[in-house]
Amino acid sequence: MAAKAFFLFLTAFLSCSILAASRSLGHSRSLLQAAAPATPVVGVAPATPPAGAPPITPGAGGAPAATPVTGGPTVATPAGGPIAPTGVTPVISGGVAVYDVTTFGAKADNKTDNVMAFMHAWIAACKNSTTPSKVLIPAGAFVAGPTVFAGPCTSPKPITVEVLGTVVATVDPSEYVSPEWFTFEHVDGLVITGNGVFDGQGGVFWQYNDCKGKSSECASLPSSLKFNAVSNVIVNGISSVNSKQFHFHLHESSNFTASYLTITAPGNSPNTDGMHIGSSSLVTVSHSVIGTGDDCISVGEGSSNVTIFNITCGPGHGISVGSLGKRPDDKSVNGVSITNCTFKGTTNGARIKTMVGQSPGGEAKSILYQDLLMDNVSNPVVIDQSYGTKAMRFQSKSFWKISDVHFKNIKGSTTTNAAVSLDCSITNPCEGVEVADIDLTFTPLHANKSFFSACSNAKATFIGTLNPPACSSTATPAADAAHATSPAGAPTATPVAGATPPTALVGATPATPAAGAATTAAPPATPIVDAAPATPVAGGPPATPVASS
Repeated sequence: MAAKAFFLFLTAFLSCSILAASRSLGHSRSLLQAAAPATPVVGVAPATPPAGAPPITPGAGGAPAATPVTGGPTVATPAGGPIAPTGVTPVISGGVAVYDVTTFGAKADNKTDNVMAFMHAWIAACKNSTTPSKVLIPAGAFVAGPTVFAGPCTSPKPITVEVLGTVVATVDPSEYVSPEWFTFEHVDGLVITGNGVFDGQGGVFWQYNDCKGKSSECASLPSSLKFNAVSNVIVNGISSVNSKQFHFHLHESSNFTASYLTITAPGNSPNTDGMHIGSSSLVTVSHSVIGTGDDCISVGEGSSNVTIFNITCGPGHGISVGSLGKRPDDKSVNGVSITNCTFKGTTNGARIKTMVGQSPGGEAKSILYQDLLMDNVSNPVVIDQSYGTKAMRFQSKSFWKISDVHFKNIKGSTTTNAAVSLDCSITNPCEGVEVADIDLTFTPLHANKSFFSACSNAKATFIGTLNPPACSSTATPAADAAHATSPAGAPTATPVAGATPPTALVGATPATPAAGAATTAAPPATPIVDAAPATPVAGGPPATPVASS
C-alpha cells in the first residue's frame, strides 16, 4: 500500500511539471491536428491471410519470439529533444519515400529517448510526401517515451511504419500522463509491418496495478499500442512483449486487420490483455500466438463484426466477449466469430462475461465459438453474468441480455469438473444458446469428482456428442481463477424462489442462428466512447482512466 501511495503521489506531482517528453508529445499532436484535413482516398483493403496458413509458432517460421530487454534503460534525453534536420531527403525505394528515423536523430543506443525523432519522421511521412511514404525504424534498440503518430495525413494512402528493431518503453512513471505508450490516431490508411518488437517494460510497473479484479474505474497503466479512431489498418508480423497493461488497445476504429502477431507477458502479469477491442467494427485478428496474464483477446462494449481465427492462446484467461456492463452507458456487442483456436493451460477458453446490476444494460448476440481445441483448460465453456463478484455466488441480476450464442465442436481436456458453465441472469435469461459436439476429457486435480454441465437461467439446446453431459440441474458455475470460488467442484446453488429451472433439450433440433450471424456482416457499429482519447496537456491532469477488462 505504501509503494502504491508513493507511486500515485509521484505521478500526480510530477505530471504538473512540463517534462520534456510530455511537452514534445503535446507539441507534435498540435502540429498534426492543426493541419488541413486529408483529401479522401479510397481506403486500402484488409490483408487476406495466406490460404491454409497454419498458426505460427514463435521462432519457427513465424514472427520471432520476442526477447525482453533486461532491466530498464538509462534514458538520456537531449535538452529540448532531438532537432529535426532541415531538408531531410527520403530515400526513394520502389516508388515509396522512406523516412529512416535515424536521419532525424534517433539513436539505437538503448538509452536516448527518441520520441522527438520518431515523431518528426512521422510528420514528414504523413504530411510532406507526394508519393506513398514509409517510416522506418531499423535494427537496434531504440528507447522512446509516450509517442503519438497522429493524422489526418495528406500524403498518399496508406502510410507504412516498418519496424525492424526493438522499441523500448521508458520506465519513469511521471512521463505517462495518459494511459498509453505508442498511439496511432485519426489515420485512414495505415500499414504497420516488420519483424520488430515493442517492449513495454511492464515488469517495472505491474506492482502498481490497482485494477485487477475491480469492476469500477481505477488508475490504468499505459497500453503499449493504442489505435484510436483509425480506419483501413493492417498490422502484420509485429511482436509485443511485457506491456504495462494492454498490449494492443483498439478504440473507435474500423476495418482493422491484424495477423502473425506474437504477444508475450508472464501468466501472472495483471491486466495484460493481448488485444482489447472496444467500440470498433470490422475487426479481424488471425494467425497469432498470444500468451499473457489476462484475456488473450477481449471484445468489449460497442463492438460488432469481429472475426478471430487461428489463434494459439496460453497462458491467459482465454478469448472473451466482455466484460460488459462496467459502465451504465456500455453499448451492445453484435456479431463475433471465434474459430479454429487452441487454448493451452488457460483459466478459461470460450467465455462471455457481464457485470452484475449495471442498468440499463445492453445485448451480446450472434456469437460463435467453433472448432476449438482445449489443452488442460480450467473452464472451457463459460457464460458468466456474475462477473466481478468475489463473495458467495448468487443468482445473477445482470441487466444484460445474451442470445443467439453457439458453442460448437470443442474438444480436448479440462481440469474443471463443471466444464460447461452457463450462469445467466435471472433478470434476462440467456436465449438461443446452442451447445453442440462438446467432447472433453476431465483430468481432475482431486479424486472423486463428478463431471457435469452447470446451467442457471439458460435456455439452452444440447446436441451431438456431449462430454460432459447436458445440464440436468441448476448449479453455481466454476469461477474465473481471478474472481470468486475455485473452479474445482462447483457447489450447487440454492434456487431462487419463482425462478424457472432450465430445460436441457437433449437431442433437440439445434437453434437456428440469426440470419448472417456467422457469415454476414451486420452494419458497422456507431462509434461509442469507450475511453476518451487521451490528449496530454502540459501541466494538465492525467486523462480519465479506463477500467480494465
